[in-house]
Amino acid sequence: MQFDIQTITAAALGIALAACCGFRVFVPMLIAGLAAKFNLFQFSESFAWLATTPALIALGVATLFEIAGYYIPFIDNILDTIATPLAAIAGTILAASVFPINSEWMRWIMGIIAGGGSAGLIAAGTGLMRLFSSKTTLGTGNAVVATTENTAAVGGSILAFIIPVIMAVLFLLFILWIIKKLVKRLSGNSSS
Repeated sequence: MQFDIQTITAAALGIALAACCGFRVFVPMLIAGLAAKFNLFQFSESFAWLATTPALIALGVATLFEIAGYYIPFIDNILDTIATPLAAIAGTILAASVFPINSEWMRWIMGIIAGGGSAGLIAAGTGLMRLFSSKTTLGTGNAVVATTENTAAVGGSILAFIIPVIMAVLFLLFILWIIKKLVKRLSGNSSS
């Protein structure tokens, strides 16, 4: 693997799309599939199925249900327990699908580390934010959280194709912020 601008851009696209899976599992997959369907971008060969009509229909339906479910108080918290591991899986798939690595097993390892890791951390962070919102507003503030996450998933996925390196850097900074908050919260709880 050579490190030229095209390779760096593809890796950044994979990281940014994977990070968006942390906000909504299916939105980035749907947007990437549509981009490939309309020849705006191309998946690696083994992931071309993501741009097929049946896959796009399934992703579209799943996206609608996922978005709608997050507007129902307390159901959204239940969805978070399901979405966090699914986000890591979706992030792994999306990252592996665009990483320009010839070795299949190395592509999956990088997908798991960069894609699954970033999606999982963001999903965990947003899940904690929703839990905090549920406790402090009795679920009434969760619609604001859901709208913010939907905007981040859609906007981040679209911008990942336009400015992939910038989006990857922004998401990595957000991930570092989440890690810092989690460490601070855990160290505060352990000292009590």
